[in-house]
Amino acid sequence: MPSDEMTSLQRVLTTLSLKEPDRVPLFLLPTTQGAAEMGVPLKDYFRAPGLMAEAQVRFRERYRNDCLYGFTYAAAEFEAFGGDIIFYDRAPPNAGAPFLHTPDDFARLAAPQIEDCPVLCRTLEFQAQLRRAANGNAPVIGVVMSPTSLPVMQLGFPEYLRLLMEQPDSLTPLFEINEEFCVSWANAQLAAGADALVYYDPVGSCTVIEPAHYRRLNAPIAKRVMARIKGPAVTHFASGRSFAILPDVAETGTGGVVVSGDDDLAAVKAAVGNRLPIFGNLNGLAMRHWDAEITELQVKNAIAAAGVGGGFILTDHHGEIPFDVPERVLIWISESVERWGRYPLTWVDAWREQQ
Repeated sequence: MPSDEMTSLQRVLTTLSLKEPDRVPLFLLPTTQGAAEMGVPLKDYFRAPGLMAEAQVRFRERYRNDCLYGFTYAAAEFEAFGGDIIFYDRAPPNAGAPFLHTPDDFARLAAPQIEDCPVLCRTLEFQAQLRRAANGNAPVIGVVMSPTSLPVMQLGFPEYLRLLMEQPDSLTPLFEINEEFCVSWANAQLAAGADALVYYDPVGSCTVIEPAHYRRLNAPIAKRVMARIKGPAVTHFASGRSFAILPDVAETGTGGVVVSGDDDLAAVKAAVGNRLPIFGNLNGLAMRHWDAEITELQVKNAIAAAGVGGGFILTDHHGEIPFDVPERVLIWISESVERWGRYPLTWVDAWREQQ
């Protein structure tokens, strides 16, 4: 590594302080691809912390990734509460049938004890191995589901949305249980190996609910959770739009925001770029069909829109790369960041004039 080359951790920390590092950091987040990398079925892969850690280390080296992603699958928290998991061959594991049906069921629900949940213990061991592998050179990223989005799995989407719209107060006991679990699970990951967390709140996005609803419900809960997490956390709407609520997101105490490919990245930068680090916003589903030229164009557009002045990390907008994205596309993304992401971004003004 050249003497003036930052480590990934230095690069990310500089970016999070809203300054320009040596280049735009890249967070490429393959998850299910690890099973193919290690030559095992997905069900076996997600039960083997050592295999998951080895796959993430390989991906970081291959794609010049600036983090190690300590995420397994979103339904793991549903599983910790006692839910059944459905495994697939080429897609992330999904939640089975909801175990809650009406508000009357909330009284019998208790937050799981982390040490009693094999799925959570495996995740903590996975993150501990990643921390050892990182050796202080790259951040390890953990994940928690927001108390306001986990009910999608616990209740099912139709019933949860009905209660949100018709009986929002009935959900308070469930939110309280989820909030306690969210904080405990976040802090357990930070203690085990994660350096920072992603706080997933897709139901808070403008794609799912009205901004007024986010301000009234999701934002106050997020603010309480952020205040109790013993480390940095970034808000992620899992490809949902968030532009209309960004000022409210900034007030929660979040360490940054991941924005959708459906949001105008330049407008996001103008709105909150002097307050929050911005992550985004490559479309993982579209990546399945990109060629080298389109890939380079997408990377250049994102960097030109949000990279000047620092405070920008390039990543996909959903939080995991779909299984069917060709590996060559991930290589092209990495090469394009290396080519166009070096600071100072002297090419950007001329590029903007051409668009």
